[in-house]
Amino acid sequence: MSLYDDAVLVLKGYEDQPELRRLYLDHLEAHPDGLWKACHAGHITASALVVDPSRERVLLTLHRKLQMWLQMGGHCEPEDTSVQAAALREATEESGIAGLTLLPGGPVRLDRHPIPAPCHWHLDVQYAVLAPPGAVQEISDESLDLRWFGYDEVADVADDSVVRLLEATRARL
Repeated sequence: MSLYDDAVLVLKGYEDQPELRRLYLDHLEAHPDGLWKACHAGHITASALVVDPSRERVLLTLHRKLQMWLQMGGHCEPEDTSVQAAALREATEESGIAGLTLLPGGPVRLDRHPIPAPCHWHLDVQYAVLAPPGAVQEISDESLDLRWFGYDEVADVADDSVVRLLEATRARL
């Protein structure tokens, strides 16, 4: 199955956020290249919120370009076999933590946000992953910092999209 076919299947199976889900599916129907960074109308991205084994904290990255505390995530790559695999790859690369485990049940939520030209939109498919016991993070080239935050600290450092992702993740846990 192609990454495109997987994305359509994942989105068709996602039952929350029906209007946004429809927007994502319409985007892919109108743009066969809608998974790739080169699609200037916007593109699907994949991200994951990393939760510690005690389920009391999340790991956020201080994004180098955006200078914001965010979940791990980014663009789909040709070697990704699924949107889920892209999210897990991004989380592993950006956290430096091996052995992350995706929470079952597919995406936790969707988030569409504007980005600077030449592209205009990221249509993010958001997952959550559990870190293994003893996990040690390692800052990647894309980050200025990585830090664990208690659930009650996230709203003080991150924007509303991260807060909504945390809320949806906690409900899934």
